[in-house]
Amino acid sequence: MSTFIPQRDRIFSDLSALVSFNSPHSVPELADEHAAAAEWVEGALRDAGLDVSRHPTIDNADTIIARSTPLIDGPQVLLYSHYDVVPAGDPAKWTSDPFTLTERNGRWYGRGASDCKGNVAMHLETLRLLRERSGERPDNGGFEGLGINLVVVVEGSEELGGGGLEVLLEEQPELFAADAILIADSGNVAVGVPTLTTSLRGGAQLKVTVKTLNDAVHSGTFGGAAPDPVAALIRMLDSLRDEKGRTVIDGVECTQTWSGQPYDSATFRADGGVLDGVDLMGGDDEVADLVWARPAVSVIGFSSTPVDQAVNAIVPHASAQLNLRTPAEMDPRAAAEALREHLLSHAPWNVHVEVDIEDINNGFATDPAKPAVQLLGQCLQEAYDGAELAVVGSGGSIPLTAALQKQFPDAEIAMFGVEDALARIHSADESVDPTEIEAIAVAEALFLTRYGATARR
Repeated sequence: MSTFIPQRDRIFSDLSALVSFNSPHSVPELADEHAAAAEWVEGALRDAGLDVSRHPTIDNADTIIARSTPLIDGPQVLLYSHYDVVPAGDPAKWTSDPFTLTERNGRWYGRGASDCKGNVAMHLETLRLLRERSGERPDNGGFEGLGINLVVVVEGSEELGGGGLEVLLEEQPELFAADAILIADSGNVAVGVPTLTTSLRGGAQLKVTVKTLNDAVHSGTFGGAAPDPVAALIRMLDSLRDEKGRTVIDGVECTQTWSGQPYDSATFRADGGVLDGVDLMGGDDEVADLVWARPAVSVIGFSSTPVDQAVNAIVPHASAQLNLRTPAEMDPRAAAEALREHLLSHAPWNVHVEVDIEDINNGFATDPAKPAVQLLGQCLQEAYDGAELAVVGSGGSIPLTAALQKQFPDAEIAMFGVEDALARIHSADESVDPTEIEAIAVAEALFLTRYGATARR
């Protein structure tokens, strides 16, 4: 049983301060809020006893990097999170103000409460727990006795940025060099279930546009013979699913299986808010195969004439935005090109088609048997009173993980965090369970007290 005792009041205070900043990146009118969030993180890490520096990136965000007093021969551990958020959207869809951390039914609500300001607050609580354990003065941080060099990286453009941190990594890799890297930007499969994430999907964005006419024409005069771009696009998109709803892309393997923890279909339905009676995609296939091991294409945007503006006319063009997700081992660029060719080959009636590919991200996978990853799993179990460890994949993408893996192939990278299945990240009423922040802070503190000895074996 751990003797680390997290303090909920100060966690709430930290997270309240962070959530109060409306800090999405790439929103010009909120640049001051974004800068204020960076300044707050910088001050909090300095108060925790670390040497802090600020590093501008090419996408106009500041990455905050904090370090413990260096040891000549100690292994290096890097802790990662980010302070930017996705936009909160329509405030009317929130039960409470998205920028005022609010407690309801045992959870704390606010934009970034889990993704990813809750993880920043978790890191800060870890640092304080270590300082309290050491009994050292705040200006010494309490980290010298750990036998490690500690680095904390908090970026400002993970959600909507332009790859600034990856460029900084390429230009100044010495800032990020580490033997063990803990990425706090995922979460447990359920509250109270310690979880390691061992793979992330790669992916890409594709915009497909179908054009058939010079201008809109009257549906009474021309309907039935005039080529309808909306109907053509719908037929093309339908070709991306088989009769069971499985993703199908010509030339791409789409039948892989997941070898780790299963994902119960009832749990998935509850997590995803699937309506009663509506079937899941994929028929009887395992959910884990569908969301962690195989490619998937989702239609995330569609433009034609809005229903409330519809008139009796055939439109000249229609567009769709597609989000492609690929399993960790698949080349996302090759898959995106195959998807482009699939769409072109399935276009009916010789319609004109344009497919633009952008925002390609590589997937990531780590070996759960590696010593640092195993140690973190053990520490998570201990922090959760011996609960069984879940080892899962994630459908999300964190571009930095693949970049770190490429830059430091010998580093051990582990993913975990406070974003449980009920967190509603990127949605209205995002929330976090405070017990998750507490337990994971304890697990991280345990890891940092033990890793030095493990790395020297």
